[in-house]
Amino acid sequence: MENSVEAAMSSNIQTISISDTAEQAAKKMRDMKIGSLFVIDKSKSEQQPIGIITERDLVRRVCAEGISSKDIGIEHLISSPIATIERKATIASAASLMSSNKTRHLLVVNNGEEKLPVGVISSTDLAKYLKANMDVNEVNARILEALMEDEELPQS
Repeated sequence: MENSVEAAMSSNIQTISISDTAEQAAKKMRDMKIGSLFVIDKSKSEQQPIGIITERDLVRRVCAEGISSKDIGIEHLISSPIATIERKATIASAASLMSSNKTRHLLVVNNGEEKLPVGVISSTDLAKYLKANMDVNEVNARILEALMEDEELPQS
């Protein structure tokens, strides 16, 4: 579906166990060339993501604090709850949700009652989608409209 989250998302959801270390997370992100991992608790029968860890988390909460990545577990770095969006939602609503939640990753869920994870969408995915599918003049017009609404600037 054009202009939907489904058109821009990655269906490859990568996970890491809450019992793993920051070092293991960093290596997996590097090897997979991704910026986030969804955290699962393997001790529970239901393997639904319970949180997320990002490259930014590793930089700010491990590296910048001088903590050894071997010595800190994911459980101390997890961001929870996870921001989610339905796969049929619009790209604009995904961008808005990322902005309002101050997040760069959304877990994409199906539109059914159970809200099962079907993918992930990042700010990079949004940028690539917009670059490939939107006219620059249209983007600029939308940005100006949003600024006017946010700042309540008089329209001329």
